[in-house]
Amino acid sequence: MTTEAETLKEYPDEELAAQPIGAWTGEAFRRVVGALRAQLAVENLTQPHWWTLNHVAGAPGTWTRTTLTDRLTPYDDQNTDFDQVYDDLITRGWLTEDATGAMTLTDQGEAGRLRARDRNLQVHHQAHEGIDTADFVTTINVLRRIVANLGGNGNLPD
Repeated sequence: MTTEAETLKEYPDEELAAQPIGAWTGEAFRRVVGALRAQLAVENLTQPHWWTLNHVAGAPGTWTRTTLTDRLTPYDDQNTDFDQVYDDLITRGWLTEDATGAMTLTDQGEAGRLRARDRNLQVHHQAHEGIDTADFVTTINVLRRIVANLGGNGNLPD
């Protein structure tokens, strides 16, 4: 069976250079984010759940609801109620809060995070099929420059 990715047509550079970057980056965004969200949904997770699990795992006991919400809100395109996300993870037994509000993953939470990470890696590998690392790096750098040229922050997240 031939997939769409395997049957890409070739076009002259001039034709490709005239393509609308917004249309292509928008379509890529919808495809990548859609695939990630579908994989996370298998675990009954949303992207904000994933972000929470990842951040808390990376710095146990340092994130509070306020600091984590402030950190994650710029990436959110779903108008997420982060308190609901935190409450859901606590109800599942995946996340705890101490008396100061600092959050830590439980063993169950870490296991769920690792399952979600594996699902995200499947999408990552699928998206990278047939793309040389150097081409991927060039693409990221071009997109970073476009973002910066249009007034955004082209630096990688801290």
